[in-house]
Amino acid sequence: MELVLWIAIGLVAYSFAGYPLVLAVWDGARGVLSGVRFLSGGPDRRRPVQAQAWPRVSLVFAAFDEEACIRAKIENCLALDYPADRLEIVVGCDGCGDRTAELARAAGGGRVTVHELSPRAGKASVLSRLVPAASGDVIVLTDANVLLERGALRALARRFRDPAVGAVVGRLRLYNPTRRAFEESAYWKYETAIKYWEGRHGCVVGANGGLYAIRRLLFAPIPPDTITDDFVIAARIAARGWRVPYEAGAVAHEETTEDAGREFVRRARIGAGNWQALARVPALLDPRTGFLFFAFVSHKLLRWATPFLLAAALLANGALAGRPGAWGYRALLVAQAAFYALAVAGWRGDVALARPLRRAASVAHYFVAMNAALAVGFWRFVRGTQAAAWRRTDRSARPGVGAA
Repeated sequence: MELVLWIAIGLVAYSFAGYPLVLAVWDGARGVLSGVRFLSGGPDRRRPVQAQAWPRVSLVFAAFDEEACIRAKIENCLALDYPADRLEIVVGCDGCGDRTAELARAAGGGRVTVHELSPRAGKASVLSRLVPAASGDVIVLTDANVLLERGALRALARRFRDPAVGAVVGRLRLYNPTRRAFEESAYWKYETAIKYWEGRHGCVVGANGGLYAIRRLLFAPIPPDTITDDFVIAARIAARGWRVPYEAGAVAHEETTEDAGREFVRRARIGAGNWQALARVPALLDPRTGFLFFAFVSHKLLRWATPFLLAAALLANGALAGRPGAWGYRALLVAQAAFYALAVAGWRGDVALARPLRRAASVAHYFVAMNAALAVGFWRFVRGTQAAAWRRTDRSARPGVGAA
């Protein structure tokens, strides 16, 4: 029981705190060594890159009943700072029952290609049909409810001047129109920092569907029931030995939702998709992939296993606390119980708590809810009950982002 308890606690602590610390120290050490090489007369990597023609880019996204934000999305795409003669915009309307296709064509003014696909088959099927037929050498993938900053495409495209780069992950910034500070924002900033450090090694583990780019020739159709298409597409490329850096200058904005129930469903869907992705890209567990294996296990696999590690720690702690004289284990059990009680208070929105405790309760609730959703997602994966087609979340497009 003692071994189970401390291994479970240790793995959770390593994944959430130890791994980022290792990356930060590693990155710092590499920076020092690079400085030493430069001072000792090594090659100056700060020299400007010789000007090259911008690659032809196809901006592709799927849309399902997005009439509320499709006009803003199309206008945003047309206002991006990229040569118009080298940019193709392709929209796949996946069995839409509203005016999404009509509004997209009207807003595009002839510069946007709209495909109406029926019956609805899910995002993976849309991408598998549209990406191979696209004309761009670089495919930029995004979501219908995400708006890009003006320089996003140039920031992504310039990365492909490196022939070893197979995909590039952009920076997704979440915002809440009613609350300046919210838990997902804090957690997302933490995740963004990890992506930055992984990107320094040329290996971001998994893209986010809001904004990433790939070489078209590296795309292979994915099974139509794929849930987390963005993770699978990028992971396949990384597993083949291509570099997948992070580009902080390619920024996209997405609004969060206040509906806790819908967010739980979304996270559970992602949780099911995570395990499905592992089954479909088993090379992620091959130690011969080097940093990719290390990063995947540390950043992803242990996170996905956290609900079960937390449960094991609680059960083992309960068994150990019953032993005579086990005061330390009893104190640890009380601490665990207090944490989960704090999470319940955060779920209930208990305003009777002091302000610091309210903030702690909110964070505890976010952490517990996230892991509960992952556990539900795993169960759905095992039972095969998670549908690939997504249910859209009501989020508006952010006005002004990417405007000329």
